[in-house]
Amino acid sequence: QVQLVESGGGLVQPGGSLRLSCAASGSIVSINAMGWYRQAPGKQRELVAGISSGSRTNYADSVKGRFTISRDNVKNTVYLQMNSLKPEDTAVYYCNIEGLGPGGWKFDYWGQGTQVTVSS
Repeated sequence: QVQLVESGGGLVQPGGSLRLSCAASGSIVSINAMGWYRQAPGKQRELVAGISSGSRTNYADSVKGRFTISRDNVKNTVYLQMNSLKPEDTAVYYCNIEGLGPGGWKFDYWGQGTQVTVSS
C-alpha cells in the first residue's frame, strides 16, 4: 500500500505564487513517473506537468514558463512551483505517482487533491 499526502494549496491573488508538495510513503521500491493534474469545475482532469525517473519534464502549453515540476527521490516527493498565477489556474490539483512495490508489483496512485484558487 502507498499513501500520498498533498499540501500547499490555497487562495492567492493573480500574479502570485504557490508551491505544491506531494509526499509518497509505504511499500515503495522505486518511483517512476510523477505528475500533477488539475480539474476545474465542469471540466475534465488535465495533465499540468510530469517528470520521469530521469527528471525529464513535460508541461501543458498553458503553464509553460510559469510552472516548474521537480522531485526529491530521497523523500519520494514531487513538487510544483507555480508562479505568475492566473484566475484560469483555479482548480483542484492532484498528484499522481507510478512505481514499483515489493515483489515487482506496479502501482499508480492519486493524491487526495488540493484546492488552488486564484482571485483578487
